[in-house]
Amino acid sequence: MVKLNRLPKASDGNTIDETLFGLIAEDIEKQGYSIRPSALPDAIASSLYSHQLSLSANKYSDAGIGRGGDYLKNEFVRTDEICWITGESEAGSLWIDWTSRLQNFLNQRLFLGLFSFESHFAHYSPGDYYKRHLDAFRGEANRTLSVVTYLNPGWGNTDGGELVLYCDEHDREGLKVVPLYGTIVVFLSEEFSHEVLTASRDRYSVAGWFRVNTSIDNKIDPPC
Repeated sequence: MVKLNRLPKASDGNTIDETLFGLIAEDIEKQGYSIRPSALPDAIASSLYSHQLSLSANKYSDAGIGRGGDYLKNEFVRTDEICWITGESEAGSLWIDWTSRLQNFLNQRLFLGLFSFESHFAHYSPGDYYKRHLDAFRGEANRTLSVVTYLNPGWGNTDGGELVLYCDEHDREGLKVVPLYGTIVVFLSEEFSHEVLTASRDRYSVAGWFRVNTSIDNKIDPPC
């Protein structure tokens, strides 16, 4: 069981990041996942939270499953809505810069060969959910590492919406993670199925994936 210790405060933001990145790397190496409560730097968390709250309804699209021509909306599987992060906003730029530094650190420490990163805001209205699934697409071993951070101040025990991380295909209980503000969860995409339990209030998060380069012949992946 991972120890859910908070990071010590420090005046140097780079020192805090390096400490956090080291803890995440150690967790991934030992058990394949890392759960770090209140670990996202507050400047990034507050910027992401404010930006997500400012998004108008038409910026979101109904979430689905699959990719490209295989993309399909399936309300039996998931009912949330998403907005992809392009880096055009200040919040998106801060997030992408931070995850880029995490990517470089993990590549140097764990030799994962992480090549690119994609992410989106996710909004779960009351009653929304995401059934148990794997993040890596079937037949395409390109999503290597999943990253989730939560943007929910004052989340209570009765608000639901927990992430449930399953250790293997036979695991029926899983490890529940409350979507508290600033919590970061990182895990191997192909190894851990997971789900989001029904939320009873609006639930905000950012979900992202580090990918490896699986380009073959004229097929470019990750796509531009």
